Amino acid sequence: MAEKEPIGVIGVGWVGLVTAACFAELGHEVWARDIVEEKIESLSRREVPIHEPGLPELVTRNEARLHFTTDMAETLAHARLLFVCVDTPPTYSGDADLSRVEAVLGELGDSSDHAVVMKSTVPVGTGRSIQRRRPGTGYVSNPEFLKEGSAVEDFMHPDRVVIGAEDASEQFADRVQALYDPLDAPVVRTDVPSAEMIKLASNAFLATKISFINEIANVSEELGADVTEVARGMGLDERIGPRFLQAGIGYGGSCFPKDVQALKQLAGNTGYHFQLLTSVIEVNELQKRRTIGKLQKHLGSLAGKQVALLGVAFKPNTDDIREATSLVLSGRLAGEGASVRVYDPVAARRADGLLAGAQIAESALDALDGADAAVLVTEWPEFRELDWAGAVKERMRTPLVVDGRNFLDRASLVAAGFTYEGIGR
Repeated sequence: MAEKEPIGVIGVGWVGLVTAACFAELGHEVWARDIVEEKIESLSRREVPIHEPGLPELVTRNEARLHFTTDMAETLAHARLLFVCVDTPPTYSGDADLSRVEAVLGELGDSSDHAVVMKSTVPVGTGRSIQRRRPGTGYVSNPEFLKEGSAVEDFMHPDRVVIGAEDASEQFADRVQALYDPLDAPVVRTDVPSAEMIKLASNAFLATKISFINEIANVSEELGADVTEVARGMGLDERIGPRFLQAGIGYGGSCFPKDVQALKQLAGNTGYHFQLLTSVIEVNELQKRRTIGKLQKHLGSLAGKQVALLGVAFKPNTDDIREATSLVLSGRLAGEGASVRVYDPVAARRADGLLAGAQIAESALDALDGADAAVLVTEWPEFRELDWAGAVKERMRTPLVVDGRNFLDRASLVAAGFTYEGIGR
């Protein structure tokens, strides 16, 4: 059996930690480096600071091969392939902040023995710019396509592996591709700008599907159609497919909002107005706010009303609240004079102080106690399993449910005496 190549992972956030743990699972020695000492100390004790199914078990199982450090020199001494997994947040101008990437390059120095393998999402053209400035440094674009809540599964069973490299770095690209050979996944070998664009275009297209089905949902409400049936019929067309056709109250998270905005900004920087993505962003922001109108339709003024938000995370199986709909809803409800209680089985404490004065409840029933309305924001399975006809109805002041994900059993709720509002139904 061929000897496994040691690798370095720079930046041990969500993407970096999943990448490090999965490569260790594949048998590689991994040096995972981060500048936050508390994080490295926690991980060295095998305490995983993020909620991601299967990740703690992976870290524990591969503790002998996972080396967590704050020392860049230690990482460079052991590994030649350096997977860069640092944040690239938007700046005030809308462009990506590449300061963390530049900091990594500065620590790398002029080494020609190491290659930067870029997993961070960067603007198209970043790789070639780095190569022009650092012609002796190997550079490979290897974007990630992980979904929060199923990241370990996505890494180990990818739809595709994208590897972008120019002529001078093809030897490094071959070594990166070899790392993925055990996964038996389709490999896209291309140039660096195309690899960078594949990541942005993929997320922008998926966000477009979500905004499109949300527009269909809004029209369906006016015309008496049921968007769940519409989406089912659409999804059976193999040209369309069923995924990302679930109507709801808007997408969030760390990827879609940032990447859609980044691609729109990149186009604008060239003088091209990306009208479609402008509409995708606008539809998503408006969708988050339509819940207020649904509540007002049944309750009138929301001043003095108590509303329970079930779910804080932007999706289930994660504790990520970045760009979450719950943040927008709590702010709008507070602006309307309502009092808000929220509950999330995993993410509520992360949102403490960010929810416009909302009270964080210890359980779903506590959040629903005395509520004039319940809004399902995140489709955690436990919300479907609540005793709606019994304990929930007894606790609520008004049996009104706005199902922001079309997740609950509408028929049983209506039969139990609830007023039910879904999305596009």
